[in-house]
Amino acid sequence: MSTMLQSFSAELADAVESAGRSVVAITARRRIPSSGVHWRPGVVVATNHTIRRDDNITVTLPDGTTVAASLAGRDAGTDLAILKLGDHPALPTPTLRSDSGPKVGEVVLALGRPGPHLTASWGVVSGVSGPWRTWQGAEIDALLRVDLAIYDGFSGGPLIDPGARVLGINTSAFGRGVPVTIPVPTVERVVTELLERGAIRRGYLGIGTHPVRVPTSLTRKLELSAEVALLVVGVEPDGPADRAGVLLGDVLLEFDGAALRDPADILAKLGGDRVGRPVAVRVIRGGQVKTLQVTPGERPASRAA
Repeated sequence: MSTMLQSFSAELADAVESAGRSVVAITARRRIPSSGVHWRPGVVVATNHTIRRDDNITVTLPDGTTVAASLAGRDAGTDLAILKLGDHPALPTPTLRSDSGPKVGEVVLALGRPGPHLTASWGVVSGVSGPWRTWQGAEIDALLRVDLAIYDGFSGGPLIDPGARVLGINTSAFGRGVPVTIPVPTVERVVTELLERGAIRRGYLGIGTHPVRVPTSLTRKLELSAEVALLVVGVEPDGPADRAGVLLGDVLLEFDGAALRDPADILAKLGGDRVGRPVAVRVIRGGQVKTLQVTPGERPASRAA
């Protein structure tokens, strides 16, 4: 038993040492630095909420060398930010585990570098579920919850398996005290788009909605198939919905033929390909069903729906 534990311990230590060669410290906020991963040659992935300024950013490499970095792009929706190193040191990139996702109960390690020294915490994957959408409309390929201690520098560091393969980027931004890992497929997709465009393109309507139950008498009168729809509780002045004639108090039934029962249903339909393309939106107004043509705009960073 002792030999098995020693072997397992040595395996974990080797994994930390190997993966830690691509983990860097980022100085872009007050107090302690945050963590990042040298994801591609000259490109560092970090978490958006830990990059508090757009310039005067420095990155400390594992050997203690400090290099200048520039912000290539950020996305609050996925809490990811991309930095480009001013110098291209001989720094390794991590081995990504993209062939299969982790299983519940699998042993994992969270690495960080909130300064010159590497830190590690180990635990297990406590939950895995399908794709989910953040409140800002970003789609995350899988919800990975981990049960381990959160140390300084957790956000922006990698989650790795005992084979030193990276499973994703850790963040604490999506739930107070609840560690979440942004999986590799999501990170890869966001990195590519941020490097190409500097931002993630998403559509928005400029409305606030709340689910409501449509009275049975009205569903019968209007021959509606759904009993739940979305009440418009806010309309942004001169926003896409406002320009299309959407009014406060309208009840949204369908967006491009798809029923709307939850505000997330709208976010799911507002991908970047929707920007500038008119969409048919069915609403209840004054006891009658009307169809409006709404053209989604490109969502500013501070907007949700």
